[in-house]
Amino acid sequence: MITEMAPDSDRRALEQLNQEYVAAFMNADVEWYRKHLADEFVCIDSDGSVLQKHQFLANTAKGPDVADYKLEHVDVRVYGEVGLVRATGLWTSKSGSMGLSRYLDVYVKQHGEWKTVSAQITRAAKVGLRGPYKRSLLE
Repeated sequence: MITEMAPDSDRRALEQLNQEYVAAFMNADVEWYRKHLADEFVCIDSDGSVLQKHQFLANTAKGPDVADYKLEHVDVRVYGEVGLVRATGLWTSKSGSMGLSRYLDVYVKQHGEWKTVSAQITRAAKVGLRGPYKRSLLE
């Protein structure tokens, strides 16, 4: 059994990095990502595409594909030198449609600094019940 045992400072650092990550997305801040993503960073985007760091940076430079993004729930877990950030956010597209995203970011502590090594994003355009046996996406 793996037990989560982490100093509060690590958890707080990852919570702060997550806030900055979202702000960098909304502000097309390529330099923030260049500094905080590991060289081997890989992103599985919401459309299923797999992006290496250089591709992710190029996409970031184009600016966000949403007009607004608000975090609804963030769960940070730390396991030694590995941190997991699971989050749910609500987005509004530039055309005004709304939806929800969930993501998982994996961080590794390298030379005393947290670096994002992987991200996976899932988006749903419709908020609400998703089938007879599933709970609301907002839960």
